[in-house]
Amino acid sequence: MSVIKPSLHHVTMKTSHMPEMIAWYGTVVGARVQFQNENAAWMTNDEANHRVAFLSVPGLEDDPSKITHNCMHHSAYEYASFGDLMASYERLKAEGIVPAFSLDHGLTISLYYEDPDGNYVELQSDIFGDWALSGEFMRTSADFAANPIGTFFDPDQVSRAFSSGTPFAQLQPKIRAGDYLPASIPNIGLPG
Repeated sequence: MSVIKPSLHHVTMKTSHMPEMIAWYGTVVGARVQFQNENAAWMTNDEANHRVAFLSVPGLEDDPSKITHNCMHHSAYEYASFGDLMASYERLKAEGIVPAFSLDHGLTISLYYEDPDGNYVELQSDIFGDWALSGEFMRTSADFAANPIGTFFDPDQVSRAFSSGTPFAQLQPKIRAGDYLPASIPNIGLPG
């Protein structure tokens, strides 16, 4: 019997910071509340009934050891182009929201933000602009096999270069090669 493959519809998180989470996801990914009560909220940033939801019930508390506990590392949102990703980076920076870290994975350019509960949200654009090509790169590339996590980069430097007219096709190989490294390599939310 063949598998009928469903599409990912939404992510639900437990939180003791529901108002902050609602505001943050509204600002970062343009999500709007579809329904909210005292213990839950459902939000969407497209035509779906919801894409992200929050459960907020008594007894929840922050986890100071979250980095060492099993949990979801991040959720991801994809932009149609690198230009859209950089425009969003500049908009969020103006709001005081900056990435915790940024990586060129070889198949995507990714900015990782930390929400009010310490969950990472990846904003990305596909380097190839074609999932078949980026999937092939992931499966067969010696470059990806040697460096699957990716190359860190300073998003300010990259945004300036792109804004000053450097085409993405010229910029991306330099990012991957480490020409735009940040001043220090950040922790990516893993122990060690």
